[in-house]
Formats: sequence, structure tokens, C-alpha cells
Amino acid sequence: MRIPSSPLVPLLLTTLGLATSAAAAPPPEDRAAILAMQGEYAVTFRFEETVPLAAGYEARESKDSGAREVVILVEDSPSKIVLQHLLVAPNGHVTKHWRQDWTFEAPSRFEFVADQTWRVRALTPEETAGKWTQCVFEVSDAPRYCGTGAWNHKYGNATWTSDRSWRPLPRREYTTREDYNALNVENRHTITPFGWTHEQDNTKTVREGERTVRTLTREFGFNDYRRTTETDFGPAYRYWQATAPFWAQVRARWQAALDTGGLVLDTRVDGMPVIVGLFNLATKAENGDAVEASAIDRVFERHIEPLPPTAEATAAR
Repeated sequence: MRIPSSPLVPLLLTTLGLATSAAAAPPPEDRAAILAMQGEYAVTFRFEETVPLAAGYEARESKDSGAREVVILVEDSPSKIVLQHLLVAPNGHVTKHWRQDWTFEAPSRFEFVADQTWRVRALTPEETAGKWTQCVFEVSDAPRYCGTGAWNHKYGNATWTSDRSWRPLPRREYTTREDYNALNVENRHTITPFGWTHEQDNTKTVREGERTVRTLTREFGFNDYRRTTETDFGPAYRYWQATAPFWAQVRARWQAALDTGGLVLDTRVDGMPVIVGLFNLATKAENGDAVEASAIDRVFERHIEPLPPTAEATAAR
């Protein structure tokens, strides 16, 4: 039986019992490293442009900021771990922040391929053997980027390093930069005695679809998560208890959109219409009001479109 090429083929093979071999069990030390990122943190964020790559380019000032952030475990199965970040302001206001999903030997991942556009790509066994794919999601649970790599435990501190992948502009530059539209990135997560760190090796580029036409500069990002007992994270836990069922529905809706092979956001570049629409519904859930699935569907129907078929897929029909 010939199975057609598709991002969903690995899942189909497993469902039909045609997979060539059983998935390997993830190393327990890998799982322990990922789970160690849970907790309550004082976080510092620093981004500094380092190497100019275009003639005449002048580095922008570095960006430094900080936050108080709790990382909550949402899902824990043998081969998948989901962590949700929540910010707590000094006045106790809670903001749902980014989410990271870790999947061992993932059969596929989504990739940023053009403005507001993500495509699901099947991963080969050679790409994923013994490796974890980390996928990162927006505050609205919209996709941002994925990376695949192995955890290294040789030197006493567990470190995960991704392959290079594409991502859209970071939120910190949506409203201040128009001279580039994509980042090419390698990520590194390290578990430390004080918490964990997230390093980013970024290259700021101009892309036309999936073609790079210009590189501007390299940038180093360093996010330092240090455990703290000096912040009351009670508001974050209460927020998540009240809204977790709502956000579970939202995650499922995004996954359904990605399961078609990819998606396109029909919004301004910052995605604010989706963020505002979903956060308004989350506020209703936080206040104890029922949120109908149809209300979530309306946000998606207004702003999320299926990925148009590629030329290759159209020709194969």
C-alpha cells in the first residue's frame, strides 16, 4: 500500500499500525531537565545586536527588561511535556505569557515560512532520533516557532540546543522595526543551580516568502530565570485555575487549524485582533461566566485561514 506524502503521514502510520518500529522511551534525565523549568522566577531579558552583516548598518541599543514569571505544568506524559508561562505585575495583575511544548521524537513540527504563515512539515527519523522538538506559542496560543535538538548531560548542567529555524519578528520589535521581517534562530536552554537560562543566537533578515534577500545583523538574546520567593504568585495560580479549561479549548482549536497542514493569520503583523478577542473571552471565564465554543470559533473564523496548497500539492492532484 502506498501512503501519500503529508505532514500527517507519521501519525497515520502509527494509527494504522504500519510504523516500522516502536518509539523509543525518552531518557529520564531529559524529562527531569524539562520539568525543572517549572517554578517561580525573577526573570531578566537582554537582547544585544552584535555583528553587523549589511553595509552601513548601525546596531540599535540593547534592550533590557525584567519580569516576575511562574511556569506551570499543563501536561506531562512520557513523551510530551507542556509548560505555560504567566507574568505577575507588581500590582498583582496577571498576563498569560508564552507556552512551550516539548515532544520526544516528534513526527512533525510547524515552521514559519512567510508573513503570518506557518506550515506543518514531517520530520524524518534521522532528524528526530533521541531528540526533543520544542514548539513555542504566542500569548494567544498562536504558533511562533519550533526547534529540534538533543539534551546534553555530559558537563553537569543539562543543556538543550536546537537546530536553526525561522520565526516572525519578536513582540518587542513589532511596533519599532520595519527593516526586517524574520529571525533565523538557534536556541539553547540550560538548567542552572539557580533556575534556568534561555540563550538565542538570532540573525535578523529580510525574507520574500521562503527566500532570504538580505541579512542585517546578528543578535544575542539572554533570558535568565532565577528562582525567587519574594513575589506573591497567588494571583497567577488563581487565574490559571479559573481559565485553564478555556485555554484548553483554545489550544485544541489552534491544533485543529494546524492539523490541516498549516495556517495563515489574517491580522495586522502583531496579531492583536486575535489576542484581544481571546483575552476578552478569557476574562469572562476568569469571572466565572460561561464561554461557548461558538465564541472561540468566531474569533478563528474571522482571523485564521487554512494554508493555501503548494504548487507541488496542486500539481499532484
